[in-house]
Amino acid sequence: MHRRRLLTTGAATAGAATLAAPAVLRAQETFAWTMVMPWPKNTPGVGVGAERFARRLEALSGGRITITLYGAGELVPPFEVLDAVQGGTADIAHGTPYYWVGKAPVLNYFTGVPLGLNALELPAWLQFGGGMDLWREVYQDFGVVPFYAGSSGVQAGGWFREEIKGVDGLKGLKFRIAGLGAEVMRRLGATPVVLPPGEISPSLLSGAIDAAEWIGPWNDRAFGLFKVAKVYYVPAFHEPGPGLEVIVNKDRYAALPDDLKAAVESAALAASTETLADFTYHNVESLQPLLAEEGVRMLPWPDDVAAALAETSVKVLDDLQATDAQTKKVGESYMAFLKKAVPYAQSFDAGIQSLRQRAFG
Repeated sequence: MHRRRLLTTGAATAGAATLAAPAVLRAQETFAWTMVMPWPKNTPGVGVGAERFARRLEALSGGRITITLYGAGELVPPFEVLDAVQGGTADIAHGTPYYWVGKAPVLNYFTGVPLGLNALELPAWLQFGGGMDLWREVYQDFGVVPFYAGSSGVQAGGWFREEIKGVDGLKGLKFRIAGLGAEVMRRLGATPVVLPPGEISPSLLSGAIDAAEWIGPWNDRAFGLFKVAKVYYVPAFHEPGPGLEVIVNKDRYAALPDDLKAAVESAALAASTETLADFTYHNVESLQPLLAEEGVRMLPWPDDVAAALAETSVKVLDDLQATDAQTKKVGESYMAFLKKAVPYAQSFDAGIQSLRQRAFG
């Protein structure tokens, strides 16, 4: 009897060891990844956020994933980041989906649209409203896997050399603006100019553009935009809470064992929380010093401009949904949640802001 038990136990142990061997080998695998981004290194919020993500993923993987990070233009041009990951020149990237809308207009929804979801509502739709499944479905065609990586919060409308007196003041204005906001401005008579972040300040200084939007007080001050253009319009009608992304080459991601796939997801989830907190804190801290700079004036959009922005944004969004079947599918999901979010935000978010203003002025 004892001999039978011994033989049985020995066989079971040998079988377990055989089954466990692949898992052990997988746990010893290492992956050296190249990461690219459209921002210069050390750019507040975005460049620094990408660096933090990379280091966090290395830590969560126990050093089994190592990442070499390249800033804008160091390995590939800023607007070719998706191409680099898709083609395998890079394994992973940090960016924002609307930089690639020339390939697929539907990607606008995953960064944000004019007067759309804010920095809390966008991840709510992605994580719990079906948006993430739609995003992964869209990116399947590009051979990449997306992860939400946070937001800057409500952005600024932009820096202008001259005050905009009304809608006619937009006509002929050379305005650096990204996303669907560029199409709204084009329909109102402006000339949108697409520039990567590193070229904004030089273009303002040279006169190649008349106005520019970037992010908000923290980044705008760091980039010195106030030194050339003194009129600061807020808020950004076109970016109420633009989303950032981490994208991974589909084959590189598939090659990871399950625990490292979970590490990528966890690092992105941490980045989504940390990035919004980082922007919120530093925008709050930067606003008053920015307004104290000589000649800077912060203004709301004139009433007729605000009305025109709202009306034109609706038309642009209607046209976007009509682009193709996939865009219509994503747009219907996005807009359904947005229409529910508006009355909630009006009652709760706007309500508390009104009460807070009474208390603290």
